[in-house]
Amino acid sequence: MKKIPIIIDCDPGVDDTAALLLASQIPELDIRAITTVAGNVGVDKTTANAKRVRKIIGADFPIYQGAEKPMFRDLVTAAEFHGADGFGGVELPIPDDKLPEEKAWDAMYRIAKECEGELVIIAVAPMTNIGLALAKYKDFPNLVKKFVIMGGAAVGGNATPAAEFNIYVDPEAADMLFCCGVPVHMCGLDVTMKCYITPEELETINGFGSVQAKLFHDVLQKCMEKYMQSGNKGIALHDPAAVLYTVCPEMFQGEKAGVRVETKGIRTLGKTVTDLYSDKQFDEQNTFIVTDVDREAFIQKVYELMKKYEIA
Repeated sequence: MKKIPIIIDCDPGVDDTAALLLASQIPELDIRAITTVAGNVGVDKTTANAKRVRKIIGADFPIYQGAEKPMFRDLVTAAEFHGADGFGGVELPIPDDKLPEEKAWDAMYRIAKECEGELVIIAVAPMTNIGLALAKYKDFPNLVKKFVIMGGAAVGGNATPAAEFNIYVDPEAADMLFCCGVPVHMCGLDVTMKCYITPEELETINGFGSVQAKLFHDVLQKCMEKYMQSGNKGIALHDPAAVLYTVCPEMFQGEKAGVRVETKGIRTLGKTVTDLYSDKQFDEQNTFIVTDVDREAFIQKVYELMKKYEIA
C-alpha cells in the first residue's frame, strides 16, 4: 500500500486530540510531522498537549512548534470551550522530551521538498504556520499536493455569525492559503456539524478499554455537555472530519467552488466568501467544499480505528 505523507497542523484542543488519536491508527497515512500553532489556546499549551497525545499514542512522529500569534493580529483563543489548558480538563503529565528547534513553517517546507510533490497538509487550526511558509518560501505551493482544512463555512459561523473560528483567528493567513494555487479541500461547519458523536456513542468508545479510548472519551466529555446544553444531538468531531475525509472521501459529498476570505469587514471578518450558492461566480473554482457526510459510516470508521488500540 502506498501511504499518503502528511503533516497535521493543529492547536490541541479537544477535537485535535481526537483527530490525532484517529490519524495514528490509519494505515494509509504516513505522519511525517505534527506542527503546532496558537489557536484554541496559546502555542506553548497546544505544543504541550501534542506531546501528551504523542506519549499516549506511543508514537514517534516529530513535533515542531509554530506561530505564537496570527500574522497581523492579536491572538483570539477558545479557552472557554477547550479549557484553560486546551485539554478539556484532563490531567496528564507533560512529557519533558526536548523538541526540535526548527520552526513549524520551516519544517513544512523541508518536508514538502523531501516528499517531492506528494505531501498533503491537514490543517485543523488557524493557518498561520502555512501563511508564514507561503510568505517565506515562494516555491512552497509547487511542493504541496493539496491542503485538507478544517475551517470556514459556506453558511454561518461559530466565532461570529459570519465566521468559523480557525479562519477568524488569522483571516489573512487563510486567504493566502486559498489564493496560493494549491488545491484546497474545505471541511467546514457545513459538514463538521453533521459529524457529531452522541453521548451513547462516546461511551461505547470508552468501553473499548484502552488508555487511548479513555482519553478520546475524557477529553471530549466536558465539551459534550456544552453541545447538549445548546440543543445538539452530540459533540461535533470537527478536526477528525478532515482526517477521515483525507482517506475516506467516498463517505462525503461536496462541490467545487470559489472561496476567498474577508479580511477587512467589521461584522464579516473571517467569513469564507464562496460562490457555492450564488448566481455570480468567482473567476476560479479554487476549493472543493465538503458539505455532507454519511454519518453512520463516519461513526463506524471512528469505532474501527479506536478499537485498534490494545488494552494494556
